[in-house]
Amino acid sequence: MRPDAPEHTRPAAARVVGGSRVLVGVAVLVILMYTYAIGGEAHGYNPFDYFGYFTNLTGLLTAIVLMVCGTLGLIGRRAPRWLTPARAVVTACMLIVAVIYNALVPGTGSAPVWVSVTLHAVLPALTSLDWLLIGDRRRLPWSRLWVLAPYPLLWLVVVLVRGATGGWVPYGFLLPERGAIAMVLTVLGLLGALTAAGALVWTASRFPGVVLRRDAGP
Repeated sequence: MRPDAPEHTRPAAARVVGGSRVLVGVAVLVILMYTYAIGGEAHGYNPFDYFGYFTNLTGLLTAIVLMVCGTLGLIGRRAPRWLTPARAVVTACMLIVAVIYNALVPGTGSAPVWVSVTLHAVLPALTSLDWLLIGDRRRLPWSRLWVLAPYPLLWLVVVLVRGATGGWVPYGFLLPERGAIAMVLTVLGLLGALTAAGALVWTASRFPGVVLRRDAGP
């Protein structure tokens, strides 16, 4: 949709995009609840363990962000300024989910195959395409790249503390018995991957999009 598109075409496009986002968000929530239920039957219902997995927690946050964006589009409300950085963070983290899982730990976990494919491939792809092609977002200044860090760093600190005190970690590459040097290298590698994903997302924010295009200014 070009910026000079007739006004009567904009609400229709916004409703389609908004409805699609809400549907994807709801679908992700249903999948997460389903896997929590079937996993709980076998291993006990512990939300701290379940959402200790970066995939599950990031999927939950992505679903929430998509539903907020979609609802605003459906009711014709302009998105608040904080929503663009929130979309950027979940998009970058979804890229990390796709790369880390498919490159380092493919096929692990007890979830059905279709769930793993959905959360580790389909959702990251949809989130990335949403960010790239739908232009209802602001151009992100490079000085704001730091907003990527708080969420994954907090998750990482909590996981490492749990691993050191209780022995439970969601992924084998974060096991404390691997040694301090291996852990430091792993953390640095994860931060490097996050920075690279963020750079891609920040660069893509300069693309005006294909649907609901807007000016590239702040």
